[in-house]
Amino acid sequence: MTLALIAVAVWCIVRGWGGLGVLLGIVFLILAWTLRPRLARPPEEGHTFCREDAPALHSLIDEVAEVAGTRGVDVIVVDTDINASVMTCGLRGQRVLTLGLPLWEMLRPQQRVALLGHELGHYSNGDTRRGFIIATAYRSLLTWRYFLAPTADPAPAEIAVNLVYLVPRSLIRGVLLILDRLTSSVARRGEYVADSFASRAGSTDAAVELMDRLLIAESAATTLRREANKPRRGRRDPGQAEEGAERLWEILAGDVESIPEREYERRRRVGAAREHRVDSSHPPTHLRRERLLACPSAPAAVVMSDDHERRISDELAVVRRHLAEELVRNGFDG
Repeated sequence: MTLALIAVAVWCIVRGWGGLGVLLGIVFLILAWTLRPRLARPPEEGHTFCREDAPALHSLIDEVAEVAGTRGVDVIVVDTDINASVMTCGLRGQRVLTLGLPLWEMLRPQQRVALLGHELGHYSNGDTRRGFIIATAYRSLLTWRYFLAPTADPAPAEIAVNLVYLVPRSLIRGVLLILDRLTSSVARRGEYVADSFASRAGSTDAAVELMDRLLIAESAATTLRREANKPRRGRRDPGQAEEGAERLWEILAGDVESIPEREYERRRRVGAAREHRVDSSHPPTHLRRERLLACPSAPAAVVMSDDHERRISDELAVVRRHLAEELVRNGFDG
């Protein structure tokens, strides 16, 4: 479609030189540039760590990557989401790992290893959706859908535009639906295989515990909202707000560790009944957990030592403080 727009633009400019065709051709060229296929780019938000910025964390990732049969990542981005993900950016295939600091802080050391095993496992399991062609197609189609989205509460002229866009918008939605259906089973399989790498890297017990932690993500979000809103509710002075930021991650970890086993069991039953999942591309969490338990128990291939954990904590110390201050200042909306 992009090439077709360029061809039409060139034809308009050549055939209509000196007239309206030139203007129309320029419009088509601008449209082609706007709707061109886009390569993935690193997240703009968050703090970026290259190898020289966090050698201990990169060293741990390299160990886990070796277990997963792949290489490590080039860049780590730490943000405030209760999530983690990997992506490949640019023509050079730069690997980017995005780590949500709240998720990292609510996990124990071996659970963190299991989390890294899961994410790096996506590079080994042939997940089609994360490949260059399909991922680029998704981004392109989503860009088209964004530009052709109907205007809310339209004026008379905007109603006409909405009607003109109706057919191409429906076609784009149809292609997105077909693409989703064709790749959904591979994506689900990819998550299960990535879970197996989590089990091999951090141990089966740690991978199962990671599933349980995902079930209480909303409780962690509630803790962050509560703590982030305290300074505004109590009209604290800047010193009190700074103190609250320094204790934020300690409070989050403490709240998570205080959740009793019976609450986890209740969350598992509720999650199974409601088909809880991390997002629409993931299988239900309870099925992922059951599959891990059904496989032979695996010991940890990567054990995080106390010294390694301390060095990683030191590398993240500054970003921990900055992100805590950001949450206290702006609130948590995750």
